[in-house]
Amino acid sequence: MHAPAAALSQEEAFARIRLLRSPHIGPVSYTQLLARFGDAVAALEGLPDLARKGGRQYSAAPKERIEREVEAVRKAGARYLFHDQPTYPPLLAELDTAPPILVVRGDAALAANPSVAIVGARNASAAAVKLAREFAGALAEAGFVIVSGLARGIDGAAHEGALGPGKAGTVGVIASGIDIAYPPQHAALQERIASEGLLIAEQPPGTEPRGSHFPSRNRIIAGLCGGTLVVEAAVKSGSLITARLAGEAGREVMAIPGSPLEARSHGCNHLIREGAVLVQDPADVIELLSNFDGTPRSTFREPAISFDYAPEELAEAEPADIASLLTTAPVAVDEIIRQSGAAAAAVQLALLELEIAGRLERHAGGRVSLRG
Repeated sequence: MHAPAAALSQEEAFARIRLLRSPHIGPVSYTQLLARFGDAVAALEGLPDLARKGGRQYSAAPKERIEREVEAVRKAGARYLFHDQPTYPPLLAELDTAPPILVVRGDAALAANPSVAIVGARNASAAAVKLAREFAGALAEAGFVIVSGLARGIDGAAHEGALGPGKAGTVGVIASGIDIAYPPQHAALQERIASEGLLIAEQPPGTEPRGSHFPSRNRIIAGLCGGTLVVEAAVKSGSLITARLAGEAGREVMAIPGSPLEARSHGCNHLIREGAVLVQDPADVIELLSNFDGTPRSTFREPAISFDYAPEELAEAEPADIASLLTTAPVAVDEIIRQSGAAAAAVQLALLELEIAGRLERHAGGRVSLRG
């Protein structure tokens, strides 16, 4: 997303947290605001003017709320990790939608090691749970950090298999605040991951997990790793969302096949049919990821094409007139750039003004729509 920056001042760190917690600011708009204004202090000052151009009034997140959050992070024994710090996970940083700020507990250096995501059904079969634990153990012994989402079933088994002497360890990514154990029966496992591995949250402390947080968590799981392995999953499941996100990020997508008579295997069989690599043994995963050069063997979902622009272009751009091209149906930003004939930076700035004003919604795959 950005080149590593010098040490952050306390004022800038606080301003960044406040900026990200302000209304209608997501990873894309946060990055564009820093590019436009140079730092978060200036971006906060510029927000009301941008929103006014987008047709609305604006108030940033109250300082007192951020002060309480910072204190809660400290109290939880956690710390902030900013997108341009040297310990920010390098593969995750490649995503356009990478979280600009993470809240972490544990060894952040783990996330820079070769890693594989293992995901699957919450209501997994006993055989699949055993398989996940065994795969995770073998891969962790071979030097791969195991990344998962601390859910019941496959996730929990993968974390357990990766912990212990002589293993590379595990990273748990949660959909709640860093101080909330979810599901509650994994409280001890979550604590163990925080002390022996790495625990990552994108949401502020005190946030209970909501449905909308899980796809966001899944993009972090996929983004941290060179590859994602689905052990057992239904066709409509969070695990397949993680696999799709991994494919869009240009990472390896792998699946363990199962019986066509078992509904919980249909998701994996579907992935394989769509181009994921069939794996039956940890050695298959090791071979795929040890030789991974950034070109996945899986053909499951091609990475999205994007129109690039330099940060300095955004700083100097005048917004394009694109409101008439937008409706409540999501459309790719690339398509808006094509149809408007305007420069990429000018279109991005116009979208940013609409988003800050609360009139624009961003969707997966670089698509946008007007809010209904």
